[in-house]
Amino acid sequence: MSQDIWPEALDYDPATKILHVRFEGGDAFALPAEYLRVESPSAEVQGHSPAQKQTVGGKRAVGIRKIEPVGNYAVRLVFDDMHDTGIYSWRYLHELGREQEKRWTDYLAALSAKGLQR
Repeated sequence: MSQDIWPEALDYDPATKILHVRFEGGDAFALPAEYLRVESPSAEVQGHSPAQKQTVGGKRAVGIRKIEPVGNYAVRLVFDDMHDTGIYSWRYLHELGREQEKRWTDYLAALSAKGLQR
């Protein structure tokens, strides 16, 4: 995989609450707002080490209110639950797309283990 990950298209559909992102080279992903919110790269969610990662429940209906560019390397997603501190680099969005199935399965298992709901 190239050192530089660069998006060709980034489109949010508020009706389905899905962020569609297509990268140079052809990789394309449909990333639900709920998934993006619970995998936010913010310290609030990720903590400062893997052991500090938070399992965020209750985000099934969350949507994205705004997408703001951050330089030429990322976007800041503003969610309708007012979470807005995660900076999603192109590389991180690509990683979320590639690892979506595993991350989502792990998230659902963590919710269940902690007695939380989506």
